[in-house]
Amino acid sequence: MTWEEARAQFPVFERFAYLNAGTNGPLARATAQAMADQERFDLESGRGGGPYFERALALRDEVRAKLAAAVGAPTELLSLATSTTNGCNIVLAGLGLGSDDEVVTTDGEHFGLLGALAASPAQVRVAAVRELPPEESLEVLLREVTPKTRLLAFSHVCWMSGNRFPAEELRAETGLPVLVDGAQSAGALELDATAFDFYAFSCQKWLCGPDATGGLVVRDPEALQVTAPSYLSQDAYELTGDYTPRAGAARFDSNWTPVPSLAGLSAALDLKPEGRFERALAMAARCRELLGERVLTAPGQGTLVTFRIEDDPAELVPRLYEQGVVVRAVPGEPWIRVSCGWWTSEEDLARLVGALP
Repeated sequence: MTWEEARAQFPVFERFAYLNAGTNGPLARATAQAMADQERFDLESGRGGGPYFERALALRDEVRAKLAAAVGAPTELLSLATSTTNGCNIVLAGLGLGSDDEVVTTDGEHFGLLGALAASPAQVRVAAVRELPPEESLEVLLREVTPKTRLLAFSHVCWMSGNRFPAEELRAETGLPVLVDGAQSAGALELDATAFDFYAFSCQKWLCGPDATGGLVVRDPEALQVTAPSYLSQDAYELTGDYTPRAGAARFDSNWTPVPSLAGLSAALDLKPEGRFERALAMAARCRELLGERVLTAPGQGTLVTFRIEDDPAELVPRLYEQGVVVRAVPGEPWIRVSCGWWTSEEDLARLVGALP
């Protein structure tokens, strides 16, 4: 399959230079069709009976294996989640942190992680690294680590600046467990999620899956407490509520994922052209080149490119949309964020640059 053929699977590209996969990725025809087919089956045949539940459970296993492969993790270490936020909450609740414990994070985090930190009784230390060159962030983060630090929690790729934070390096330097918000790297970058203790991610972004789907990689499932068990968390249970947890990270599965969503996600994960990671990085580099000196994102980071503007972002983003260019503003900053996927074309980027004031 050529790049043009793969790109043609996404009807949205016929109308838009779609550059916002960091929020929601484009949907392929096969993804939408798989969901529609399952919805039709549910409508006509009902959501009950042996064959229906056999199909649903088989889809869970299928998606779990495909998602694990997509982030470079063994299948048994992956839990099916609903979002990055869901995964972060599972981890923060399960660690059993106390009021004397500390967690180090950055000033470039999404509320999907920050909300989970706020709900924890631990004290949060924030390293001001959002606007630093990536090579300077490690030292600043290390200065926030104290003898009370029990967890390092931050993004793999900052959703605001597009720069990477030094997750691997910090773990090596400190030996502390690391929770990574992988919302802007899962599906965008080739990675090994087991390099971290916990890796939470969403599937509707760079993996181009349905809404309310996600994953959580837990490197040592036995060491994390299940604090919000679902029916899917157990292999057997007693009338008292005592139960035998499922093996591996499946014990953290938080709910029953709708079967149409599973069908759509499975189809989305099958669309993975060879060389997609390299192409996405190349398109991000080309975007940097075209935007020039206004770019905030350092070279060689992820697939987000953030640049400064003089106009009001709240006014510019809608104007760009009217011209067929979909990007997003970064809240509280005079910045625009561009998401460059393997599907991004030179024409998309030229359309963006041509529409800018």
